[in-house]
Amino acid sequence: MISFTPLQTLQNVEFRNLLTGRFFIVLAFRMLATLLGWWVYQLTKDPFSIGLIGLSEVIPAVSCALYAGHVIDMNEKKRLLLICNYAYIFLIGLLLVPAFLDVEMHFTGHQITYYIYGVIFFTGIARAFIGPIVPSMIPKIVKKENLPNAVTLNQATFLISSVCGHAVGGILIGFIGVKWTLVAILALIFVASLFFWQLHKQYSEYKKETVNVVESMREGISYIFKTKEILGALCLDMFAVLFGGAVAMIPVFATDILNSGAEGFGLLNAASDIGSMCIITILSIVPLRKNQGKILLAVVTGFGLCIIGFGLSKLYWLSFMFLVMSGMLDGISVVIRGTIVQLKTPDHIRGRVLSVNSIFIMSSNEMGQFESGVMAKLLGVVRSVVFGGCMTVLVALLVGSTNPKLRKMQY
Repeated sequence: MISFTPLQTLQNVEFRNLLTGRFFIVLAFRMLATLLGWWVYQLTKDPFSIGLIGLSEVIPAVSCALYAGHVIDMNEKKRLLLICNYAYIFLIGLLLVPAFLDVEMHFTGHQITYYIYGVIFFTGIARAFIGPIVPSMIPKIVKKENLPNAVTLNQATFLISSVCGHAVGGILIGFIGVKWTLVAILALIFVASLFFWQLHKQYSEYKKETVNVVESMREGISYIFKTKEILGALCLDMFAVLFGGAVAMIPVFATDILNSGAEGFGLLNAASDIGSMCIITILSIVPLRKNQGKILLAVVTGFGLCIIGFGLSKLYWLSFMFLVMSGMLDGISVVIRGTIVQLKTPDHIRGRVLSVNSIFIMSSNEMGQFESGVMAKLLGVVRSVVFGGCMTVLVALLVGSTNPKLRKMQY
């Protein structure tokens, strides 16, 4: 049994700096996601336009992910992390142009929306690199026996910042508007960079001239497909969240069905992360010690059922509770998936494996956002969410019946 020592892990100063920097940058990203969904829907009043935000980011992110994994494994990681950080500052800064000058320059709503899509396309390239860097640095910072705990704390940091980002983003939009919320987002990303500067450099174990790029990328993909526990966990994440991504339609529910306004939208958008944060806190104290594979399959099934409940609900508090419960179940699955990937991956290909992992994550989240927009256009918002929840349950049942190694997995 692997020991679980939260205090010992948090006493690591470098690990604290990494988590603190990640807290601020994820806080900013979640605020940005909240802002963009609200902003675009207010400009167009079309749920399909929300789906296009995800598509604009996921195309370049997925396209660059395999090469990004190669670059991460072959280069010094701290430098790459800072480059991506400041690239985000530049790109998000471009959104200040329509936010501050839309009246003076007479931009139409659709012109601003197309401009946003263009900027988000380039942030997708930066995301392909920054997504795998932080988790790939953790095993070099903490001891192996503390790795499951580090994964849990890393995810807890992500979820706490997500909750704050969604809620604060909605509140700031309501009180100070889109343009000043963008300024706050830029400030948070800059603060994150100050903590990343405190990290030690992590050099590659490879000599660049001896590594073939294509073979390097192929090695990462091959390892995942040979390791059935990782493959099953990633498939669960991709397909379940792809179909169960009700969060993308929350601006429509908040505006047209629940009539909750910008502040209510921000809290509703944070509901699933609130649930995840609560369960992650519990898991930090009382970790899962056996049958993690079976638990993973069960919680993904429950997640799908909660999404169905959210889609059918017409009451704000009930919708909020369904999302909280979905977040609690998703939080358990995230910890199990993350631990499986880290424990089953050798150091020398960690960047490439995590980059493929990021493809699954981006495919599930951003493509899920696009899928939600398309299905909302075809079926209507409520039916599309219920359909997605049903598909999530089906995916969990299929993966459980076809992947016995994942079903029997425990650590």
